[in-house]
Amino acid sequence: MGIIADLRRHCRWTAGLSHASLVEYLVEESYELLEAIETGQDDDELRGELADVLLQLVLHAEIAAERGAFDFSDIAAHLSEKMIRRNTHVFHRDGSLRGTYPEDVQEIVESWDAAKRAEDPSRTDPFSSLPRHLPALALADKTIGRARRWSGGPGAPAAPPVPGAAVVETEAELGELLLGIVADAHERGLDAERSLRTAVARYMTAAQPTSSSTPGTG
Repeated sequence: MGIIADLRRHCRWTAGLSHASLVEYLVEESYELLEAIETGQDDDELRGELADVLLQLVLHAEIAAERGAFDFSDIAAHLSEKMIRRNTHVFHRDGSLRGTYPEDVQEIVESWDAAKRAEDPSRTDPFSSLPRHLPALALADKTIGRARRWSGGPGAPAAPPVPGAAVVETEAELGELLLGIVADAHERGLDAERSLRTAVARYMTAAQPTSSSTPGTG
């Protein structure tokens, strides 16, 4: 943190950075880290990409500290408190470890969701925390998952059927199917990204709990 503070004081370019101007770098560095992971880069490369992402966090923390809002230690403390609060299957409320831990992943997910909802019982929109700037495919996947978890399982609205009743067994087959759909859309002059975002928005509307419904425990 001291190095970044010195740069903010003595480097005109670094001093001119703001939360807003750093957004493009955070996105870029995150994608570079993603590429390093997905292409199986060695540990040195992975360490370097992680450091670049960490730099973005440290810069944001320093900018906030300069205006007296919070610093890096506050961020770390907030994260620690959140992990204890959300992971009730591992920690007691005081942060001490429980004696036994569930093995079933579904039970763990349900515990996390219940703890998250307990933080704000008035929240009725299961999609309120989903960033709308996610790529359309990622947004669609998370939206469907969130709807099913919120409703307690299969009670969520069904997504539209796959055209032509296509059945895929592997991610490779799924990739070819999706690529084919995008290629066909391109030939027809259709925007695949915008089309999927519009469909996701319709799905979100259909999946909204009614005023009389109660969120599931999933």
